[in-house]
Amino acid sequence: MTDENREIEVDIYSCRECGSKSMNPDEQGILFCDDCGLEGESGQIDLGKDNRVFADGSGSEGERWGMPKSEMYHDGGLTTAMPVAYTDGQGQRLSTEQRRRYNRLRRQHQRTRIRDAKERNLVTALNEMERLGSQMQLPKYVKENAARIYKRAVEKQLVRGRSIEGVVAACIHASCRLNSMSRTLDEIGQHSRTGRKEIGRTYKRVMSELNIRILPTAPTEYVPRFCSELNLDSRTEALARRILEFEQIRPLTVGRGPTGIAAAAVYLATRINTITRTQRDVAMAAGVTEVTIRNRYKEICESLGIDAESPTAP
Repeated sequence: MTDENREIEVDIYSCRECGSKSMNPDEQGILFCDDCGLEGESGQIDLGKDNRVFADGSGSEGERWGMPKSEMYHDGGLTTAMPVAYTDGQGQRLSTEQRRRYNRLRRQHQRTRIRDAKERNLVTALNEMERLGSQMQLPKYVKENAARIYKRAVEKQLVRGRSIEGVVAACIHASCRLNSMSRTLDEIGQHSRTGRKEIGRTYKRVMSELNIRILPTAPTEYVPRFCSELNLDSRTEALARRILEFEQIRPLTVGRGPTGIAAAAVYLATRINTITRTQRDVAMAAGVTEVTIRNRYKEICESLGIDAESPTAP
C-alpha cells in the first residue's frame, strides 16, 4: 500500500470533529467516534430502492422517503433540523465539552436555515399560526391554506407596519371562510394576541390587496357548531337549518351579522322542540348579546308568521 493510499485510509476512519482514530461501526454499519460521539459515514452500502411500496400498490411510482413538503415550514420542511440532545447515537450521555460543541453546531445550523429577514419573519409567523390553529382545533389543510395566504402577503409586503399576530389571525380567518369552517372574529381574538378590530381591519386589507373574493358567510354554517356547544340533538339542528332555508329569511341576512341570525334560529328550534335553553345560553355559545338574539328571534317569527310566545314548526 502506498503512502497516499494509507493517508486516505486514515482520513476515512478518523473523526472529522476531534481527529480521533477511534471510529467503530455499530450493528447497522454506521461509524461513531468513541471520544466525541460524532456520527460518521456508513461502512456499508445499501443497494435497495430509495422508495416504498405499500400493500395496496401505492408507492410504486417512486415516492421518496421522508415527510412530504409542508406549507407550515418556511423552507417546506425539506431541510434537516438538529434537535436538543443530551446523549449520543449510542445512548451514552454527552460530556459538558461535547454538549457545548454540539450546541454550537446546532446554532450554526439554525442560522444557515434562515437566510434573511423574510425567512426570519416566516419562521415567527408560521410558529404563531401553528399555535393559533392548534388552540382553535383547526385541521391541517386549513392551517396550510392560511400559510399560503400569509406567504403571498409577505411577497406583497403587506406585513410592513402591521403586527405579525394580526396578519396571522387575518389569514386564519380567511382560510376558515374559504374552507366553509367559519369562525367569528371574536373567537379568533380569544386565542390571538390581538383584538377583534385589528383582525378585521387587517383581514379586509389583505383580501383586497391579494384580490381574494370570499362570499358572505351563510348563517347555516354556524348552526352545527352552536348546536354542538349547546348539546342539542340532530333533530333540533335539522330544524334550525330548515328555518334558515326559507325564502322569507333571506331579506333578514342583508346588513345583519350571520351569527346573530343563526343563533336566533337555534333558539327558535329549541322553543319549538320544548328544549330548555335560555337566551343567555345561546348568546354565550354564539358569542353575541342577548339583545341581538331577541331582536333576530322576533324578526324571524314575524317573517314566518309564527307566534313568538308559543312558536310551532313552520
